[in-house]
Amino acid sequence: MEHVDQTIPVDELAAIAVDVAQEAAAHVRRRRPELFGATPQPPDSTVSPVSTKSTETDPVTVADTETERLIRQLLHEARPADEVLGEEHGGSRAVPSGVRWVVDPIDGTVNFMYGVPAYAVSLAAQVDGRSVAGVVVDVAREVVYGATQGGGAWVADGDGPRVPLRCNPVDRAELALVATGFGYAADRRRAQGRIVAELLPKVRDIRRIGAAALDLCMVASGAVDAHYEHGLSPWDWAAGGLIAAEAGAVVVTPPPDSRADEGHITVAVAPGIADEFLGLLDGLGAREPLV
Repeated sequence: MEHVDQTIPVDELAAIAVDVAQEAAAHVRRRRPELFGATPQPPDSTVSPVSTKSTETDPVTVADTETERLIRQLLHEARPADEVLGEEHGGSRAVPSGVRWVVDPIDGTVNFMYGVPAYAVSLAAQVDGRSVAGVVVDVAREVVYGATQGGGAWVADGDGPRVPLRCNPVDRAELALVATGFGYAADRRRAQGRIVAELLPKVRDIRRIGAAALDLCMVASGAVDAHYEHGLSPWDWAAGGLIAAEAGAVVVTPPPDSRADEGHITVAVAPGIADEFLGLLDGLGAREPLV
């Protein structure tokens, strides 16, 4: 077990993460029917619920930006000196020496828009670029995943009891159920498609959920045996990567100051197949960045 600096208030950070992430998830849950469902926006509203970022297929909704503002407000009230890095409102690329909160207000925005029940609020506290506490809330299912560095990972139904998480005891990569995801740029998608095509005959099957934070938690819970994806930013993996690692997974993450356009790979894999699965990725050239 990795040593945890006792001067870091990990338990305090974890408690804040749970409270803030749950409040943010409740906001997302309320807003979806207002933006896309049976309860429309007011007739005089001039705000479109959706805009785009890197490409026309890379959306951001009003709920994304609202939720990140809410999270930032709650974090500032709890720990005003801490820095915040968020998907929608940014933050310093440099890794600070103190606590930095890493925020994805809605991971799986396309699912959120379409009503596919697989989107999450992800919130992690990092020190020196390393996650020490993390929470991912599966918004539609109202399931909460959490972990602290050296303290294990857990899952709970809402405010219910916390159940410890452990990866599956799979020991052959050919029996592995593997989750992955794809970028928004066409060139990267082509490269990712080639990797999937070559990997598919070597594993049990592939799953594409559409929310990396949930994929990582699924490795932790045993819902899948491995996850890999190129081009994730810190807000995609900061909480889920910690949760997977604390559930026993072998986890590879990009540098803490990286961004999606650099194309680094993120991997989380059950320990019994870690060497074999990473070897499969190496054989496909998939451990190299896809820019």
